[in-house]
Amino acid sequence: MRFAEQWTSSTVVSTRDLTPSIREIVLEPEAAVAACPPGSHINVAVLIDGRPDKRSYSLVGAPERGHLRIAVRLAGDSRGGSRAMWELKPGQRIDITRPTSLFEIDWSRKHYTLIAGGIGVTPMLGIAAALARRGADLTMHYSVRSRADAALHDELTGLLGGRLRIHAGDEGARLDLDATLRALPEGAVAVLCGPLRMLEAARAVWHQAGRPASDLCFETFGSSGRLPTTEFRVRIAATGNEIVVPHDRSMLDALNAAGFEVIFDCERGECGVCALDVTAVDGEIDHRDVFFSDHQKHDSAKMCTCVSRARGTVTIDTLYRPDQLPGAA
Repeated sequence: MRFAEQWTSSTVVSTRDLTPSIREIVLEPEAAVAACPPGSHINVAVLIDGRPDKRSYSLVGAPERGHLRIAVRLAGDSRGGSRAMWELKPGQRIDITRPTSLFEIDWSRKHYTLIAGGIGVTPMLGIAAALARRGADLTMHYSVRSRADAALHDELTGLLGGRLRIHAGDEGARLDLDATLRALPEGAVAVLCGPLRMLEAARAVWHQAGRPASDLCFETFGSSGRLPTTEFRVRIAATGNEIVVPHDRSMLDALNAAGFEVIFDCERGECGVCALDVTAVDGEIDHRDVFFSDHQKHDSAKMCTCVSRARGTVTIDTLYRPDQLPGAA
């Protein structure tokens, strides 16, 4: 697997609210933390309704004095991970993975723009600091609903000064992605982290502008989508069995819990390993991955089970056949 995990225990050192809906949590791992790339993240083991699960959070800045900082947005439509994280108190123990990065950034360029949407700002502090140390030509665009929602505003302002541009929706200062990306000089690199719609829009503009795909670096958070996060049903084409996917579990988790061993890797909608064939849709699929193209998502012949969801019932082919199912004679 590309994303092999090494787990270690950690202690919650402190917590504080950066905004009314974003809480910073400082962790001290039991094992020493080696240097990690800017924009790295960790996975955290959580208990949701008594059931073990895990969530992924970007590091805020570089590790300092053996401590790791993460920031968690309390999401009303989440699968329960943010609530579990917000309940953590100093002194509690929690298992985490060693930091790793999914950003593939060419650090040798002259021009960069960073674009963050909401909680997507968390990996940008470390990336901005690294680029500033290299003397790169750098600007950062930070899109939020209101200025009060701009977590890490003071740290970013101290680092970037006038190169930080806040786009607050309640002030009418919405980010114009098209104009921002098309204005970049040739050879510039854009680094994004934000909701799925922002990433899809950026990819479309980047492609239309004829820029190299490798110069658009991004990270996703799989809870975002077009439709509300609600319960839906999955029908197995080979057997007719139906599985309910609760609002707080992924389709991947529900299928594996029911004995349909779906292989997976990144669990972020980026690698496509967990994708399955869709044979019928009674409702609508909410594709929350960044693996499939817009055309493939429109056809809905496949879906990434780790992040994508649906409204209604989706019939899939798991490649299992009745004589292969658990308990079959």
